[in-house]
Amino acid sequence: MLLRHTPKEITERSALTINPAKTCQPIGAMYAALGIHGCLPHSHGSQGCCAYHRSALTRHYKEPVSAATSSFTEGSSVFGGQANLMQAFSNIFAVYNPEIIAVHTTCLSETIGDDLPQIRKKAIAEGKIPEGKYVISASTPSYAGSHVTGFSNMVKAMTELAEPTGKKNGKVNLIPGWVEPCDMEELKRLSKLMGVGTIMFPDTSGVLNTPLTGEYKMFPDGGVTIAELKSTADSIGTIALGEWCSGDAARELDSKHKVPCKVLDMPFGLKATDRFIDALHKMAGVNVPEEIMVERGQLVDLISDMHQYFYHKKVALAGDPDQLIAMTEFLVSIDMCPVHIVTGTPGKKFEKRIKELTAGMPYQVNVRAKGDFFLLHQWMKNEPVDLLISNTYGKYIARDEDVPFLRWGFPILDRQGHQYFPTVGYKGGLRLLEKILTLLLDRKDRDDTEMKFELVL
Repeated sequence: MLLRHTPKEITERSALTINPAKTCQPIGAMYAALGIHGCLPHSHGSQGCCAYHRSALTRHYKEPVSAATSSFTEGSSVFGGQANLMQAFSNIFAVYNPEIIAVHTTCLSETIGDDLPQIRKKAIAEGKIPEGKYVISASTPSYAGSHVTGFSNMVKAMTELAEPTGKKNGKVNLIPGWVEPCDMEELKRLSKLMGVGTIMFPDTSGVLNTPLTGEYKMFPDGGVTIAELKSTADSIGTIALGEWCSGDAARELDSKHKVPCKVLDMPFGLKATDRFIDALHKMAGVNVPEEIMVERGQLVDLISDMHQYFYHKKVALAGDPDQLIAMTEFLVSIDMCPVHIVTGTPGKKFEKRIKELTAGMPYQVNVRAKGDFFLLHQWMKNEPVDLLISNTYGKYIARDEDVPFLRWGFPILDRQGHQYFPTVGYKGGLRLLEKILTLLLDRKDRDDTEMKFELVL
């Protein structure tokens, strides 16, 4: 299981991925769909695909994830899945009565060429979709892109529900990107402190971090409502957090309904959070309250107090493009050195952005889009680091190289709490720094000689 036989010698690979730093599109689409209130995600493909996607999300969020499937058999694979999907609409609305079904494709349905918009039109014409109920769909083949791509495609599909009334609602659309439910709660808290009304979509808070009450609910209380999604066309603007996860949906609302948009980095760390607060301030025309300034000052204080332990520590990172861009900027701003950076999601724009953020640093940065953990491990063997930041799959590399390891991103399978403790915003920045500091100082205590083993650090 361990990776001790990974060679230091790097060979360029064009058609082989070893230990990918991503998963597939339908998982992202399913997670986004869960952020709509009363929504049942639907996997248009085989039962096995749906089971895997559900289990991946359940293992990360430690919550039951409900989803339906078209249950393809050999016949569906040859002749198409239209009949299965039409029957599924009838069964789902009759048995589970969701407000909306969010359909995403799989490799199988994409390969045989099923046309989801055409099937939906046929279902409406034949009365398979009851009055007042909705169906949206997204194309999410697993053999292209990554879970980030699937998330983006499903969020863009949500904008189909937008219906302008001609009267502005005074709210700001907030597209959070793929973050934890608690991060979405934190973004809403900051907006509320500023007195800004928001429509967040998707919104998995109250869906995948629900309390244990002993009462089962098929559809939890959380999630953006259909009425709110319709109202997004009347908002005064849209703030999209993360180009890869949220940019397409924001531009779609701008293009179709003239809702001006601003695409920002995810607010991990000081600078990115500053830009988010400033965008809310300008778009809504409100002042920044003293409470938020206090939170910012606390983050600056911790950075200044503990700077000597961050200074020039080398870091390796793996994860999703939007998260890595913001994290890289944060690490650079506190004088840490991100030297190896890998994402499994394709896109040369990512590599360009990382190089811009690390320009002028006194070291060479290795960065790779559509990379994998095997390459990251090889880089670490050639140039060791002081800290590894990635999802759970990095634990094998961290153990082999004896490197402190911070679990961050998706999926985290072997630890609890990430769905409850935010890492966005100033409060989230404090938590990130506390976790990084704990790892670095624990290692210092472990490695120090008796002469340097101090009580106060």
